[in-house]
Amino acid sequence: MRVLFATAELSPIATVGGLAAATAGLALELRRQGVDVEITVPDYGDVDLAGESTVELDVPRWARPARIRVGDHPIAGRLHLVDVPGMARSHPYLKPDGEGWPDNAERFFRFARAIAARVEQAPPDVLHLNDWHTGAALAALTQQPPTVVSIHNLAYQGVAPGTWLRRIGPRAAHYEWWGGTNPFTGAIALADAIVAVSPTYAKEILTPELGCGIDGPLAYRGDALSGILNGIDTTVWDPSTDRHIVSRYDADRIEAKAPNRAALIERLGFVGPDVPLAVAVTRLTDQKGIDLLVPLVSLLEQIPMRLAVLGSGDAQLAATLHAAAGAHPDWFAFVEGYDESLSHLMFAGADLFVMPSRFEPCGLTQMQAMRYGTVPIVTGVGGLVDTVPDADADRRNGRGFVATRPASTDLLAAMFRAGRRLTDRRRHSTLQRRGMAVDWSWRRPATDYVELYERLLARR
Repeated sequence: MRVLFATAELSPIATVGGLAAATAGLALELRRQGVDVEITVPDYGDVDLAGESTVELDVPRWARPARIRVGDHPIAGRLHLVDVPGMARSHPYLKPDGEGWPDNAERFFRFARAIAARVEQAPPDVLHLNDWHTGAALAALTQQPPTVVSIHNLAYQGVAPGTWLRRIGPRAAHYEWWGGTNPFTGAIALADAIVAVSPTYAKEILTPELGCGIDGPLAYRGDALSGILNGIDTTVWDPSTDRHIVSRYDADRIEAKAPNRAALIERLGFVGPDVPLAVAVTRLTDQKGIDLLVPLVSLLEQIPMRLAVLGSGDAQLAATLHAAAGAHPDWFAFVEGYDESLSHLMFAGADLFVMPSRFEPCGLTQMQAMRYGTVPIVTGVGGLVDTVPDADADRRNGRGFVATRPASTDLLAAMFRAGRRLTDRRRHSTLQRRGMAVDWSWRRPATDYVELYERLLARR
């Protein structure tokens, strides 16, 4: 089975958010399971491929010239890098000042049109499109192979002016949206299957609250919409082999986690009584809800609990977190930016992992935390619901603590409950081992996708 797998991001060559890790993990596991995956990514520049060759593509004048560099990458394997005018940039979406490139719509419409040209040139058994950046490919395809569209984050839809409807292809009418051109709504209308990245998110996006304005078109597709939970790269996130931590361990040697905790406390500069240590490794965006933790910083001593945040993003929120750390240095720490070694040490050294998302299509870091025996505190949204049963509500299967709503008061209650549970070493150890026992790899998700591909092929 040959699958053309198209995405705007792929770790490690183009990484902005969770899309990169998810697409890389799924594509590589599909290959391990015997699928011939043609990974197709924009050519943003500065990526060397071994054994490189070039494939020219036949596209309309507005998308010319279009070509594909084909070759082998040392980590991602065989790649098809799509070169269209304006695609090569220092960042896939943003200028150095943090604003979006003004021609983003044109860049990704060209990319999508090149995907369609490749499908016409070498028809795959299945076409798998990821998020809005690839969605317009279906506008140009009058002979469409069985097609899957994965929704990684519906909040980003790539809506562009309606003038694009005259360019993108003969099926452009499906992309008209309130006078504009919406790559996501057209792809949702035309795909054979639509997959959200967790079962709960698949239900949430059918509601006005989380459907981001297109809950109606999604509901119209009925059973074509399903949810398949993402996985994580368990070779990178493995406490028994992790080169970034000071003491390696596994579920049978959970006591060897302790030196990492000591090293993390020293790294963060915390002094004083031995209380539970919670961390967050995140992007500073409204979605991730880190601002909900700010009112709780002054209450950490009363819980009691120490908290450290590693992240980058919104400059105003970063300034607020710096100020909170300055006012409460014994209880709260903030490290701005992304530090790979520190992030691994935080997963290994913390007792608790806090993820206060307002919405979360799947989430990866809560799975990474549980892989390291670090108990999560999450909000009851999206993939967090599917991965973190509440320890008080489900005594048999609980793996963490769930705040009912993404609100500071609810998070405070969950943090209190988590702090109490950690005072009982046996019950704490039980939660740790439950999280570490789960197979968080891409094996099961990839199998589910292969089964979906086979069902679509059988219908044809």
